[in-house]
Amino acid sequence: MPIVDVLNINNEKVGEFELPDSVFGAPLRPHLVHEVVTAQLHSRRAGNASTKTRGEVSYSTRKPYSQKKTGRARAGTRKSPLWRGGGTIFGPKPRDFSWRPPARIRREALKIVLTAKLLENKLTIVDAWPMETVKTKTFVNTAKGLGLAKALVVVPELDWKLERSSRNVPNLDVIADAGLNCYDVLRHDQLVILQGSLEGIERRLTR
Repeated sequence: MPIVDVLNINNEKVGEFELPDSVFGAPLRPHLVHEVVTAQLHSRRAGNASTKTRGEVSYSTRKPYSQKKTGRARAGTRKSPLWRGGGTIFGPKPRDFSWRPPARIRREALKIVLTAKLLENKLTIVDAWPMETVKTKTFVNTAKGLGLAKALVVVPELDWKLERSSRNVPNLDVIADAGLNCYDVLRHDQLVILQGSLEGIERRLTR
């Protein structure tokens, strides 16, 4: 099992922690991560693009001109897709793009990205991140002291003071361990996990 240092918010070592191999020792299989992240991005699509068919275009049903003796091609309606302003053939309609890989695949993919962060030395364990008041400046200064520029902070449960203090800070996000996911981990260069979150992450990924 890998042993990592536990830091406080002053970037001082206060102990060590033995990370479980069941979570932070997964074999790296990028195709599983690709499948899960693709599913996440598909689920975020609004899917509200829509075009009108010839039955939905608002035009009169009157025949545009005589069938014969005009020298032009026959036309029965202005709604024809062949006419400018007519309906659209096989155009997009509102649809749901979301799909979910099996739970086993989602858990394995999250283990892989957590293991990758550990191997890349981009994982930091912090004992606690107390916030007495909602203060963005305090949050930013603490993050700078820990050497964080583009990081995801994982907490046991959302502390409204910490969450609101980080809300307007670009590239620094706070998330509860229950909502930890592959896309957010990969989107940030660094991963900070509060020590109290490790038990919840292990319980979630090894059930």
